[in-house]
Amino acid sequence: MKIRNLKRRDFTRTLTIAGIGSIVSPVIVKGQKSGNKSAQPSYPEKFRLSLNAYSFDKPLRAGTFTISDMLDYCSGTGFDGVDLTGYYFPGYPAVPSDDFIFSVKKKAFLLGLYINGTGVRNDFTWSDPQKRNEEKTLVKEWIVVAQKLGAPSIRIFSGNLSKENFTWKERAKWIADDIRECAEYGKDHGVMIALQNHNDFVRNASEVEELLRLVNSEWVGLMLDIGSYHTDDPYDDIARTSKYAISWQLKENVFIKDKQVETDYSKIIDIVRQCNYRGYLPLETLGDGDPAVKVEALLKKVRKIIGT
Repeated sequence: MKIRNLKRRDFTRTLTIAGIGSIVSPVIVKGQKSGNKSAQPSYPEKFRLSLNAYSFDKPLRAGTFTISDMLDYCSGTGFDGVDLTGYYFPGYPAVPSDDFIFSVKKKAFLLGLYINGTGVRNDFTWSDPQKRNEEKTLVKEWIVVAQKLGAPSIRIFSGNLSKENFTWKERAKWIADDIRECAEYGKDHGVMIALQNHNDFVRNASEVEELLRLVNSEWVGLMLDIGSYHTDDPYDDIARTSKYAISWQLKENVFIKDKQVETDYSKIIDIVRQCNYRGYLPLETLGDGDPAVKVEALLKKVRKIIGT
């Protein structure tokens, strides 16, 4: 059975992990069992909105805005959760101290914010096993950070830096092996791997599906980045891969081929509803302008569509 033909009901509906406050639907591929389909419950619709820290990339990197500031902003703006990209922790890529991690966790808890994930900037496209071992070490170290934060997932990339002369299929095999190894480590720490489609090694729905098929792990899902399919019909790619989503990046714009156009959020939310997604929906704004203003505008737009 080809993975693209699987229905949502063929995926494990629920996965309870200690410390996780939401229900996610991990990917089930050939060789894995999805349980008794007839016993699958039907859940009422429930959306929770979070903010991806990358929205405040420039001020966070400049030091004019801190993680603590962002938590205050999210709580004051009415977000339910926050996705704390690892880049903005002091000393990244080195892991932050436990004191810092727990201070962030405590503040988020007191503000009523759920930390739904973190993320690293890794690259598994290198042919050199030593280089990839370093990348896997980075992911594994931040899996532990995610566990300490109480976050159920860590966002990773497939990568795109290596320009060596290997075919897509050759690279895909070792990339899948590396992701699977990280997933096994994540399993031991109660943290899922969220592979982001980032218009890098994986550029379209077919490549996402093939790589996830090769990974073949229920501890790996997709961070569905709606702004990173540069195809004739990005909404088709989004819909095709929505069944693998354990997290999202909902952006202001999508790309039709290489032309940036405003996102049709009625289409996006319909796709989210149809795939029965049950996790958080992180918003992310990019480009020039005041991120606080841009985020609030996007939040208002999405809330209007979902009716909250």
